[in-house]
Amino acid sequence: MSAVPTTTATELLAAIKDVGTDPARGGYSRHGFDTAELELREWFTAEAGKRGLDVEVDRNGNIWAWWGAPGPDALVTGSHLDSVPGGGAFDGPLGVVSSLAAVDLLRAKGFKPSRPLALMVFAEEEGGRFGVPCLGSRLLTGATTAEAALKLKDSAGDTFADAVKAAGLDPDRIGKDEEALSRIGRFVELHVEQGRGLIDMDAPIGVATSILAHGRWRFRFTGEGNHAGATPMGARRDPMLPASQLILSARWAASSVDGARATVGRLVPTPGGTNVIASSVDVWLDARAPNDGRTRSVVERITAASKQAARDEGCELTVTEESYGDTVHFDAALREEVVAALGKAPALPTGAGHDAGILAAHVPTAMLFVRNPTGVSHAPEEHAEPDDCEAGVEALAKVLEKLAAE
Repeated sequence: MSAVPTTTATELLAAIKDVGTDPARGGYSRHGFDTAELELREWFTAEAGKRGLDVEVDRNGNIWAWWGAPGPDALVTGSHLDSVPGGGAFDGPLGVVSSLAAVDLLRAKGFKPSRPLALMVFAEEEGGRFGVPCLGSRLLTGATTAEAALKLKDSAGDTFADAVKAAGLDPDRIGKDEEALSRIGRFVELHVEQGRGLIDMDAPIGVATSILAHGRWRFRFTGEGNHAGATPMGARRDPMLPASQLILSARWAASSVDGARATVGRLVPTPGGTNVIASSVDVWLDARAPNDGRTRSVVERITAASKQAARDEGCELTVTEESYGDTVHFDAALREEVVAALGKAPALPTGAGHDAGILAAHVPTAMLFVRNPTGVSHAPEEHAEPDDCEAGVEALAKVLEKLAAE
């Protein structure tokens, strides 16, 4: 490989700090195949090239950067570069820059992998543009069909098919990729922790055990659009009322189920005028719990309350499940190998979804978490201290060295 200076995760993050900033929301808005995310993809490709890695883009837009020749039973690591609207600097990019920095560390000590090793950048992990999280890994594995994905639309009305075509991909080739998937022998993802577990454990690095069962549902309340001043209160069919009841019911429904969470973070009234009674309101629900039964129970309670509220207001309700993933339990044997490589590291579950969780149904998968001192994620306050970031790089390098030498 060509000689390049060893770089730190903090230096690499600094190189992309001005890409995709969001002055209105704060933080970053970098969405799948938009201008900011495409710039970051080009940046990663250039950084991989500096390290002599061979870069390819699969049929679903996921980027692979190979250390050595591509092949079966590969050890793969990586994450994503896109963000939620107004997201933080570390969710996704920390895993990507750490993979580059880990390669630098390993190369500096003269290590050469005994098996194929690849760094990956997954497409549209957050679902911030097209609404379905982990879309790149879902398409790769077949968890989402090409037919469903290509019809997805962003807020501007552009379809996923439009976006991939504009990015130079062939919409006709989108979909399950058995050849690419079969190359992955084991997958390890490093990620900033999205919570306070490592703060409470006083540890810079942790290893994931599981991911909560979680999904997204769209509730569409349809009433009658009308004039805000000319329509008496008793003559209204206002879909905003049952929509507001959904938000309230999400809190009590999740609070009544052990370990559950329910969130409404997006609500869109149509037509959206200050002096207009909405004709319809779309509300997106995110629900999570330790297992499928509890998650479904939360959604059922919220749906029942929403249906009653809609009837009371003379409105109609349709509910659409836009994505769902059952509880993920990461491979125990691989986790033991990861912990052995690190010497010791606490194990903890996570409530956040990841591409590693999608891949876990197909290949042995593990995750490393880096401490987040704020405990905040999906917001500008998300953070990781430079020392902890470098501890993460060193941990990832140790894991890759152990697993790639076997």
